[in-house]
Amino acid sequence: MQKEVIVAGFGGQGVLFAGQVLTYAALHQGLEVTWIPSYGPEMRGGTANCTVVIADEEIGSPLVKKPTAVIALNLPSLNKYEKLVQPGGVLIVNQSMVDRIPERSDVTLVLIPANDIADELGSSKMLNMVVVGALLAHFPVVTLDSVEKALSEHLPAKHQHLLSLNGEALRRGYDFASQHAAVPA
Repeated sequence: MQKEVIVAGFGGQGVLFAGQVLTYAALHQGLEVTWIPSYGPEMRGGTANCTVVIADEEIGSPLVKKPTAVIALNLPSLNKYEKLVQPGGVLIVNQSMVDRIPERSDVTLVLIPANDIADELGSSKMLNMVVVGALLAHFPVVTLDSVEKALSEHLPAKHQHLLSLNGEALRRGYDFASQHAAVPA
């Protein structure tokens, strides 16, 4: 088994941390994993993405050309990565920041108002965990429990007070995606 995920959006949306959490969760489950970040020179507002490869055997290359799953947090990311998702894969789209419907009908599609859900929880910083939860509802390469363990062990000390809120964001994203996905025929 080898699965590839691309998480993409603007800097400041927690793109890289979302990928790191998936990476740590996979490590906790004894899986092989790679994580490669890519971002512009801006601290916030520039482009950011990362690739995560998770496998149950040695990974031959960390490069991803046809990801199994994509999380697109904004319109430029959807425009860039939608066409690359493997048929039968998963496409998570932050509907709060994307004003078009994806064209793919051969992937599991989740349109989730991730910013809105994060705001309902009281912190826009929860956006990344909302979409990670949504991903795991249809792409169970790691468990919610292992993601929560990764958060508890790797959330920076200055953000530890947000640990339970991160867990709630994961569950809200998971629940939303479980109920609102378009699955290919």
